[in-house]
Amino acid sequence: MTPTFIDAMIAAAAANPGASLTVASDVKPCTASLGDVVASGRRMGTRMAAAGVAPGDIVACMLPNWREWLVVAVAAAQSGAVLLPIVTIYGAKELGFILRQSAAKWLFTPDMFRGVDYGRVVAECGDLPGLDRHVAIGQEFDLLEAEGPIADPAAVAGEDLALLVYTSGTTAEPKGVMHSARGFLAELETVRAMRGGTDDEAVISPWPPGHVAGALSMYRFLCQATPLVLMDQWDAALAAALIDRHKVTSTSGTPFHLSGMIAAADEHGHDLTSLRQYLVGAAPVPPSLIERCQRQGLAVYHCYGSSEHPTVTSGAVDDPLDKQLHTEGRAMPGSQMRFVDDDGNDVPAGEDGEICTRGPELFMGYLDPALDVSAFLLDGWYRTGDIGRLDEGGYLLITDRKKDIIIRGGENISSKEVEAVLLRHPAVADVAVVAAKDERMGEVVHACAVLAPGAALSLGDVRDHFGAAGIARQKTPERLTIVAELPRNASGKVLKHQLRDT
Repeated sequence: MTPTFIDAMIAAAAANPGASLTVASDVKPCTASLGDVVASGRRMGTRMAAAGVAPGDIVACMLPNWREWLVVAVAAAQSGAVLLPIVTIYGAKELGFILRQSAAKWLFTPDMFRGVDYGRVVAECGDLPGLDRHVAIGQEFDLLEAEGPIADPAAVAGEDLALLVYTSGTTAEPKGVMHSARGFLAELETVRAMRGGTDDEAVISPWPPGHVAGALSMYRFLCQATPLVLMDQWDAALAAALIDRHKVTSTSGTPFHLSGMIAAADEHGHDLTSLRQYLVGAAPVPPSLIERCQRQGLAVYHCYGSSEHPTVTSGAVDDPLDKQLHTEGRAMPGSQMRFVDDDGNDVPAGEDGEICTRGPELFMGYLDPALDVSAFLLDGWYRTGDIGRLDEGGYLLITDRKKDIIIRGGENISSKEVEAVLLRHPAVADVAVVAAKDERMGEVVHACAVLAPGAALSLGDVRDHFGAAGIARQKTPERLTIVAELPRNASGKVLKHQLRDT
C-alpha cells in the first residue's frame, strides 16, 4: 500500500521524535522537536475533521517559515485535506484568485507580518464563497493545537491529490500544480539518496514554503526527520551564524543567497566548514564564487526542476568542476528526458530541443485541466518550455527558455501578468516585459513601454500603480525603457529577444 503524508509523518516522529526544529525570527522564534510538531498537528487535524474538514478539502496555508506552517501541514494530512501553501508576499489579487479557483475551505495566515495586515488582505479579496474559516495566528490557532484527543487519521490513498502549489508561468494567472503524496515522497527519497544522507545531516532553508523548494525542506523534516533551521526572512549574516551554530551540512538557494552568505561569514568570522554541499537552481554562478567555495571544501552544483517536476537533474559533490559550473547535472534516478522540436518530434542526439520529462515525482496535472492540453505530449511527457541538450557525459545544458517568465531571486514571474497590469495604466498604450540580467537577483523585471500621446511615465509611477493594484512587490518592474514602438514580426508577435538587449 502506498504511504500517505500522515503515514510518513507518524513513522518519522516515532523513529526520531527528537529531530530538532529551530526557527530564527523576530516574530515567532522557537525551538521544537518533530514529536511535538506531529502531535500538535494531529490534535489540530482531529479538531478540523470534527469541524467539517473532509478528505479532499483544500486547506490553504499562507504562513512564513514558522513552526505553525509545519503544524498546519500535519493537520491537513491528519484530516485527509489537501494542503495549499501560498507565499506570504501575494496581495489580494493573487490570493483571491487562488482561493476562489481552489475553493479552499480553511485559510491560515499571520495576524500581522512585515507590516501586512492579513485580515485586511483577505477582506480585499472580495467574495470567497468556498471559504468557511480564516484562522489568524493567535488564540484561535492555539486552541486548535491545544492538548486533547487524537483520532485515527482520515482514510486517503497515496495516489490522491495531497499538495496543491500555485506557480507563475506563461499564463497571466497563477497555475495550480497538483501533487500526490506518492509523487512528493518519491521526490524526497530520490533527493535523500542523491545527497547520501548522514547521521549528522542538518538543513537550513532560505525558501518561502509557498514554493516547491521551501515545501520540500518542510516535508523533509516532517517525513524524514531531517533537522531543520528556518528563517522567516532572508538575512545573509544570520544565515552564516546559524550554519555555524547548528553545524548545517546542506542547503540550497540562488547565487544571491550564496554570495551574501560567504561574504557575511568572512566579515563576521563565522565557520562554515560543516556545510558540505550547496544546491543552486538553473542560474549562472560566477567562477570566482565557486573558487571561494572550493577553498573551504564546499561543493556547489546545479539542479534543474520546476513546481511541476521538482528535481529532474542534479549535480553531485564529486562531479568535475566544469560540470558543476556549466551544467545542470545528470538525470535523477527514475527521471527521464526527451528533447523535441515544435511539433513534438525528437531531435537528433546532441541538438537543442524542448526538454520534456517524466518520472515518479512528476505532478498529476493542473487544477485547470484545460492547461494540460498544451503541457503534455502523448504518454505523459511534460513539456517544460525550456530548451537544452545533453552533452557527451549525459549532463544537461540549458540553452534557452521558451517560457515567457522572469526568474528573480528564485521567484518565477509571469511576463503576461505584469504586462496586463501595466496596460491598465492610462499612460501605457502598449508594453512588453522581459527579463533583464542583474548581478544581485539574477534577473529583474524590465518593462518596455509605448506611451499614449502626450503621456509621461516614470518608475515611481509604475511602483505606485502596482501598489494600488495589490500586486506582490517582487513583480513590480525595476527597469523601464520608453520606446516608440515594439519590434514585431510579420504576424504581429513581439520580438522580445530584441528588447532583452535594450
